[in-house]
Amino acid sequence: MSASDRRAPSGLADPLEAGRSTHDPDGVEEALALVSGRTLRPDPARGPERSPEAADGGGHRAVSWPGARSIAARAGRGGPVRTQRVALDQAVGRVLGEPLTALCDLPPFDTSAMDGWAVAGPGPWTVSGGDSVLAGQSAPPPLEDGTAVRIATGARIPPEATAVIRSEHARTDAGQRLLHAERTVSQGQDIRSRGQECRLGDRLLPAACAVTPAVLGLAAAAGYDELAVVRRPRVEVLVLGDELLTAGRPHDGLIRDALGPMLGPWLGALGAEVVAARRLGDDAGALRRAVTAAEAEVIITTGGTAAGPVDHVHPVLRETDATLLIDSVAVRPGHPMLLAALAASGEGPEGVSPARYLVGLPGNPLAAVSGLLTLAEPLLRGLVGLPAPAPYRMPVRVPVQGHPYDTRLVPFVHHDDGLTPVRYSGPAMLRGIAAADGLAVVPPGGARPGDELEVLELPWVPGAFSADV
Repeated sequence: MSASDRRAPSGLADPLEAGRSTHDPDGVEEALALVSGRTLRPDPARGPERSPEAADGGGHRAVSWPGARSIAARAGRGGPVRTQRVALDQAVGRVLGEPLTALCDLPPFDTSAMDGWAVAGPGPWTVSGGDSVLAGQSAPPPLEDGTAVRIATGARIPPEATAVIRSEHARTDAGQRLLHAERTVSQGQDIRSRGQECRLGDRLLPAACAVTPAVLGLAAAAGYDELAVVRRPRVEVLVLGDELLTAGRPHDGLIRDALGPMLGPWLGALGAEVVAARRLGDDAGALRRAVTAAEAEVIITTGGTAAGPVDHVHPVLRETDATLLIDSVAVRPGHPMLLAALAASGEGPEGVSPARYLVGLPGNPLAAVSGLLTLAEPLLRGLVGLPAPAPYRMPVRVPVQGHPYDTRLVPFVHHDDGLTPVRYSGPAMLRGIAAADGLAVVPPGGARPGDELEVLELPWVPGAFSADV
């Protein structure tokens, strides 16, 4: 396929001139322009080392951390959102694929808001000798003026009834023949009128809302047996490295694979469906075959994104006619991360070739976490049509060292008066992030006590540190 035959995923970016613009200091437009027609080609001048300005020997500039997240999100939004219908008990945690519209009035008929008495007209009222009106019964007979009947919460209001009096606000005489109100009775009190909450056809929620238990209850009340939800993006994880063990203790230069066990649940918490997770070792041919054969919308690789002797991700992307959208990010840890658009492989469930992406994570564990939050999380959000969460900031309690030029992502613990960075937060360490409440975004140059830093939540504690809490 020639470069001129390549097309950007719909809505991703307008064709732009290659090369950095003085109006694009972070390199965002340059990175997005790559998807409009420039495929990745071998560059003999490309050196393995980056300067402090985050430019490599081939003149490529690393994308800023905010710019990288923007590119990943826009890439995810580049194609149509695919939906499926699932039963209500399978919908929690999914995303609405279409607006939730009322299939009936709520309430569907006038109902009692309280246990008590349904009355007609002014009192005192003659107590009806019939049975009480209970929830779930068919329509009761009309109530004559000046009479009252026992009624339960949720029961249908008898025709001609004018109010409901709570049990504790009424008394009957000694013969249980007359009902007296102990408080003023107003027309329509404690009656839930038909359609009070919504009318048939009302839009209850827009598309792209997360299906929470409360949303599930609303859908059931509104008459739904199943919901249209966004299909989970299918993800395949490829763990690279000859030095990795899958069991036992490290020995003889071999170490345990920490990313394989971690990535599947983490990606699942981000809304993905992990269809495969494989170890390939440092084998360029195996990686090329895996990338070309994969049918998932997203491939996640670990390691191999730098320019070492066994770093095969860049060569494989060149050989498979991929389009490199991001080649390193100005963030620590994790700057060698990358994002590429892959050639489509077959048709999706609706007969359309879905956009396919590869997210290359660094091999160091905390650096890989940085890549997940920087590239994979906004990409997956875009693929399911979710908007980016509103950023929020919190003060830091102690000085935080920054990188001279790059953003730092620092694991922290939360206190009532702010954030405290955790120890053991080197690129190869997981001890810090395992004890952390989230990651703080530290700008170049660092932060002083009291400075407010953007907070990145971990996907299993959403909203725990939101300013709205």
